[in-house]
Amino acid sequence: MNRSPLQIDFEQLWKQGMYDWHGKMPERMINDELEEAFWTESIKKKTYRQTDAHAKPIYEKIRKHIPENATCLEIGPGWGNYTFPLREDVNQLTLVDSSESVLRYLQQYFIDDDAVRYVHAKWEESEIEPHDVVVGVNCYYRIYEMNAALLKMNHIAKKRAIIGLTTGQIQPHYVVLDQKYGYDIKYPRRDYIEIFNMLYQLGIYADCEMLPLERTYYYESYEDLYVAQSKKILNETFQLEDVKNALADFITEENGQIVYRHKFYAAIISWQPINI
Repeated sequence: MNRSPLQIDFEQLWKQGMYDWHGKMPERMINDELEEAFWTESIKKKTYRQTDAHAKPIYEKIRKHIPENATCLEIGPGWGNYTFPLREDVNQLTLVDSSESVLRYLQQYFIDDDAVRYVHAKWEESEIEPHDVVVGVNCYYRIYEMNAALLKMNHIAKKRAIIGLTTGQIQPHYVVLDQKYGYDIKYPRRDYIEIFNMLYQLGIYADCEMLPLERTYYYESYEDLYVAQSKKILNETFQLEDVKNALADFITEENGQIVYRHKFYAAIISWQPINI
């Protein structure tokens, strides 16, 4: 029987998706110290202003929603994928993050810039005045009460609220491992479509643009490749030969390295705030 979208609790689906494939809430989702440790170690690996390759085309889509001379709030800036270009395009930038390591890392790049402000808090718990634009990209993974978080974005943003999420597809060899060899695979449990539909159920008719992207992995050896690209197999044991066969059609050798490319997308969801 077909069901109206209004009868599906998309926030509940989001909450269910926070649990792992064994029905347990991952420790990092609820342990703030563990989350801080993750960011501390991640930041140590970064070189000067290092950002992810896919961030640039995503930001080009985000930029078109940012008015001139805007004040902007960024949720969960991480190592600055969008912070650095945002600062070039807005008059004032407020960074909200639950990680002290993240904020300390970013502060070193804006030491003499009084127009950049820092708020050490979870988005859900922060107390912040309205800004023209509120932006958050790939920063929602620990948020359980997602409807409230979205309503807060809508309330704080005066001109535009913008959400970015990278999304499918899973690396194609995992589909082969599933469909041809019968392995259980860690397919994504949450995605942009739940957020888009949560907004719809809140009465917010957002725009959504899909941006095709490609990620490239480089490996020094086939052993490194097989270890890295078998981590989403849920079965306790598996045949290495199956992994090799599943990967065969998707890898190349270039300049002495093993190269694996796979396509994925970014969803850019944005809306003009409304009174709710």
